[in-house]
Amino acid sequence: MDEIKIITPEDLQKKLEAGEKLELVDVREDEEVAEGMIPGAKHIRMGDIPAHLDYFDKDKEYIFICRSSRRSENVCYYLQEQGYKVRNMIGGMLQWTGETK
Repeated sequence: MDEIKIITPEDLQKKLEAGEKLELVDVREDEEVAEGMIPGAKHIRMGDIPAHLDYFDKDKEYIFICRSSRRSENVCYYLQEQGYKVRNMIGGMLQWTGETK
């Protein structure tokens, strides 16, 4: 199994501030997302990912986010096995200091 690429919350924040167009997917549950998510992120609960494969494009890279980066890591392994380009935000929202909405 190939290692999952990662991005730190700090690096992600710098990319967003620089205006980079990124594909962010928050895989937390509804009640967690209600507490705030990174602006521009799409919310697809972890358990709903298999039913939403048609949302993903194999030519794009997706950055996955959850509370602590465990669930998003699992999603990354699953999608990487399906042939998608993925990156996990390590530390999750617990480490995110940037803006939320």
